[in-house]
Amino acid sequence: METNGPNHHSRENRPSTGSNNANRGQSTEEEVFVNQAQMTWHEVRRQWAGDQSQKSKRIAREPIMSWTTTYEDLLCSTERFQQPIPLAEMVDFLVDTWHEEGLYD
Repeated sequence: METNGPNHHSRENRPSTGSNNANRGQSTEEEVFVNQAQMTWHEVRRQWAGDQSQKSKRIAREPIMSWTTTYEDLLCSTERFQQPIPLAEMVDFLVDTWHEEGLYD
């Protein structure tokens, strides 16, 4: 089948990529690809995760919740905690409570 109009898929109108690649190899300036998305991802991750060098220097501290605190104490109280309870401490507390009640195996 023959067409009379220009064919956009034809290779006749496109420059040869071989000659362009040869010219680039002789260039004194090299193009360096900089992955901006990767750089941004690492920056946002660093901000989110915080400074890792400071994490290793943290001193173990006493738990915020008393060892005598019960699950009922937490549910029945309307008072706010004096300071935020770290997630790891709360998870440990809940898992211990669930083990005692037979809810977590």
